[in-house]
Amino acid sequence: MPAIVEISGLSKVYQSGHQALSTIDLEIEEGEILALLGPNGAGKTTLISIICGIVSASTGSVKVSGKDIVEDYRFTRELIGLVPQELTLSAFDTVWNTVNFSRGLFGKKPDAAYLEQLLKDLSLWDKKNSELRELSGGMKRRVLIAKALSHEPRILFLDEPTAGVDVELRQDMWKMVQQLNDNGVTIILTTHYIEEAEEIADRVGIISAGKLLLVDEKKILMQKLGKKQLFIELKQTVDQIPEALGVYNLELSEDGSRLTYTYDPDLERTGITALLQSLTEVGISLRDLKTSQSSLEEIFVRLVNKK
Repeated sequence: MPAIVEISGLSKVYQSGHQALSTIDLEIEEGEILALLGPNGAGKTTLISIICGIVSASTGSVKVSGKDIVEDYRFTRELIGLVPQELTLSAFDTVWNTVNFSRGLFGKKPDAAYLEQLLKDLSLWDKKNSELRELSGGMKRRVLIAKALSHEPRILFLDEPTAGVDVELRQDMWKMVQQLNDNGVTIILTTHYIEEAEEIADRVGIISAGKLLLVDEKKILMQKLGKKQLFIELKQTVDQIPEALGVYNLELSEDGSRLTYTYDPDLERTGITALLQSLTEVGISLRDLKTSQSSLEEIFVRLVNKK
């Protein structure tokens, strides 16, 4: 897949001296769903704001569909839809006027049928004549999504789109994201809900303190950095791990009832068979065996804490 967004040497230092981004290099492939994970203040929103032309970079460049975002601002901005974190809406406009006006801002011809279907997909059609001040927070969030999609962008940025919204909207949003992606729209989202990224993203990028720590396919990331563990429940508790088992780097639970063995599942020989035989040889009897794979959240926390 070709890159639809190319970021090279991107840095941002604010007048206060705070460095929000430090030499970011990233290619976003056309048609993918990329999740950007990071703690508050990591630089996720600054990165999105630069790509969308809201904030100026200190150094580096960004190209969208092969065009520089500064030199070809109008062309590149028309390709992008943005759903911001903040509810930035005029209180006295109606839902229909807000979405219709947003479409016109990008030079798109009027298309009532498209906007009608868009509002129906977001469960907003019965609110089309309502003023925005009359809507709940969840409904206002839906209007922001409708605004971002009003001009039929090829790239959609979702900045913490499910923060503070109800479960129903969250589920509706991910259904729409998947549908848009199936139709060829490239999706970039930031989220604190790591389980959502784990479920929906093709690739995951982790940002901390303005630096992009890594970007990789979700499955490959979990294979490379995820740990697999074998939990061995014992019939009788033990006070310490016998010396003969030292080569396995086992961990003993505080109550002495469980041993934990960490291994690489991709190796031809995981060492499990030899471990079980060694346990028998030293006279340790087993009550049960369980395995567990690291989640994306555990990988994220481990990486950020390490850095």
